[in-house]
Amino acid sequence: MEMKNMKLDTKLIHGGPLLDEYTGSSSIPIYQASTFHQAHFTEQQEFTYTRFGNPTRKALEETIACLECGEYGFAFSSGMGAITAVLLNFSKGDHVILCKDIYGGTYQLVTEMFPKYGIEYSFVDETSLSSWEEAIKENTRGIYIETPSNPLLTITDIKGVVKLAKQHNIKTMIDNTFMTPIYQNPITLGVDIVIHSATKFINGHSDVTAGLVVTSDEEIANTISKTQKMFGSMLDPYNCWLVLRGIKTMNVRMEKEVENADFIAKELQKHSKVKAVYYPSLANHKGKEIHFSQASSGGAVLTFDLGNYENVKDFFANVTLPIVAVSLGGVESILSYPFTMSHAVIPEEERLNLGVTDGLIRLSCGIEDKYDLLNDIFKALDQVKSVAS
Repeated sequence: MEMKNMKLDTKLIHGGPLLDEYTGSSSIPIYQASTFHQAHFTEQQEFTYTRFGNPTRKALEETIACLECGEYGFAFSSGMGAITAVLLNFSKGDHVILCKDIYGGTYQLVTEMFPKYGIEYSFVDETSLSSWEEAIKENTRGIYIETPSNPLLTITDIKGVVKLAKQHNIKTMIDNTFMTPIYQNPITLGVDIVIHSATKFINGHSDVTAGLVVTSDEEIANTISKTQKMFGSMLDPYNCWLVLRGIKTMNVRMEKEVENADFIAKELQKHSKVKAVYYPSLANHKGKEIHFSQASSGGAVLTFDLGNYENVKDFFANVTLPIVAVSLGGVESILSYPFTMSHAVIPEEERLNLGVTDGLIRLSCGIEDKYDLLNDIFKALDQVKSVAS
């Protein structure tokens, strides 16, 4: 069957190599080798040195390209490795526009490294197409989107931004970590480069650090491939194998995680000690209509506001099922405190301007029973001393 005719569940298993071509193994082996014998040293062969290419990594790269409806895939040692390989390919004098509600690591890379390379940048209100358009300059070469964003789940109109970018010959990039290829395929919407932290839902078991990049543009692919080799930031064979294994169960995992997130977000809205809940499926979520025109679920991440640090401290002291950690996307539910975790690198004044306050909590839902999870969260909320205001 041709790949284009496969349904998602089939692609997750058969979208990349399923069988090892040398042994018939039903799991692509971990080719734990740094170098490969060259029988004819004067002739080109596919694999010579693992920094340049490895059979296990090739299988993962082909798989993610298939899942994202792209032509070329690249696996990196971390999500930030993938982001860096994309963003540091702009040149002195170039201008890049980015959404203002953005992952802290991306913010730090842009604000600290771009000036060293003479690359200009602007952050804009991602919810407004006019803000993107007004920020475009003669030297604008790239637009960087994160939708839904981290941690406020703000929504960017992907098709609208792509249309603007194409009018001005600007390349578009998107961090698709929260939605994954399961629920959002930006390349089919015209985006040039898709980036993932595969540490999160794609691997799904909190035991890998990995990043992925996909494109259908051959020129971009050649640049990313060269950068991957020069930076030496490729993913090692063992972790490639772990991500490949995680991909096979991604849909069944995420169905449960999304179900849990949707249920808990709606229940949290009713609680007197919760000031606000941010989740794309909620009726009052800004950009909901746009989101569901480009994605097929609300995702497995939600954020809620308890008003202040003291309330957060009371809540974390009493919650027992979710772990409290810097990450998301595992089979276990994970609570995070963006103010001092994912967004700590952003200056406090800027964090507050972005809405990343000291009362904000991010929840990545796992595959636990939704009622057990909700009861645990509500029992912890009962111990919060004050009502959010």
